[in-house]
Amino acid sequence: MKDYCIYRFTYKENITIFLQGFVIILILGYMFYQSAFGVIILSPAVLFYRKEKRNKRIAEQKWQLNIQFKDSIQSLSAALSSGYSVEHAFSEVYQDLQLLYDEDTFIMQELTYIINQLRMNITVERILSDFGERSGIDDIISFAEIFTAAKRSGGDLIKIIKTTGNTIGDKIEVKREIITLITAKKYEASIMKIIPLGILCYLTISSPGFLDPLYHNLPGIAIMTVLLGCYAGAYFMAEKIVAIEV
Repeated sequence: MKDYCIYRFTYKENITIFLQGFVIILILGYMFYQSAFGVIILSPAVLFYRKEKRNKRIAEQKWQLNIQFKDSIQSLSAALSSGYSVEHAFSEVYQDLQLLYDEDTFIMQELTYIINQLRMNITVERILSDFGERSGIDDIISFAEIFTAAKRSGGDLIKIIKTTGNTIGDKIEVKREIITLITAKKYEASIMKIIPLGILCYLTISSPGFLDPLYHNLPGIAIMTVLLGCYAGAYFMAEKIVAIEV
């Protein structure tokens, strides 16, 4: 089954990302060095750009799975409250979520896998533990651990699952509110990232020759390299500030 801590780009995505990265490197190489040599020196950064894109895709798929998992827990709680055994409750969850999600969504694929595993007499605890490890999501890992402890100790499984589902739901709602609140700040951060390049572009166009001392000589190249490093540092600091974890 799928490991949600890994994302594999399709051939089309790879081509698109490398083209985007090349355009970015081309702009940076020209603005900071105005030479093909600068572009060549910066070209390895395309691989870093690809890595950042992959990390974002991984975060996106985890967020989608987390939301879908919250719905599945609520449905599981309802099924258990109706008197279904744990093993049969997952089949009910699958039928309920068919009204909300397509067959190719993460949670539907996971439920199909869970049901098939249960038919092979694999324990629910083991299945959920494996799901938690593959997801890399704290909520799912915690739920698997709580479920296992409750099942072995003979605790009130229905109450525990309901409480856990409510807790996960509350966390997701808080994160949604935070995302909504910082959306404007993300736009501001995006604008701030472009401003240094905009200033360089403006000076290059409006005052030809004004920046010539910074190009095609060792002191100028050293200064522009330091400025590029500062720009990269500010860029990643802005990314870090708006990346809120709950």
